[in-house]
Amino acid sequence: MTWEREEDDFDDELDEDALDDDRQSSAPAVTIEISGLSLYTRHGVHEAERELGQRLVFDVSFELDECDATVTDRVEDTINYGEVCEQVALAAQERSYNTLERLCTAVADRLIDRFGAESVRVKAAKPEPPIPLPVDEVSVEVWKEA
Repeated sequence: MTWEREEDDFDDELDEDALDDDRQSSAPAVTIEISGLSLYTRHGVHEAERELGQRLVFDVSFELDECDATVTDRVEDTINYGEVCEQVALAAQERSYNTLERLCTAVADRLIDRFGAESVRVKAAKPEPPIPLPVDEVSVEVWKEA
């Protein structure tokens, strides 16, 4: 009987270890999304775009393989959305680019570096593009993996 209990205790330990492994392997990936971040910038090919500036609207999403907040429910264990917006604004306003492609890539690089994102999607839209035909907006979207 004593030997059987020891074996049962050993089986229980194995089961708990297996449960811990399951919890770790089933931890959800997290996607952070920010939509409609409107910033005044000075990007574009035309001189007027760089001199006068224009409004761009950003949509950003990025994936994190690990986010402790899924377990802890603590704000300090997740990404501060305001800080994400600040980083996008810094990347968009600290220098001027000719193309939205390069601007979106600079934003993506910053988010990967700053937040350890596994992949990032950045869309920048010009709601009032300098073209002679009526359009709602023009946009570029860049997707990048770390």
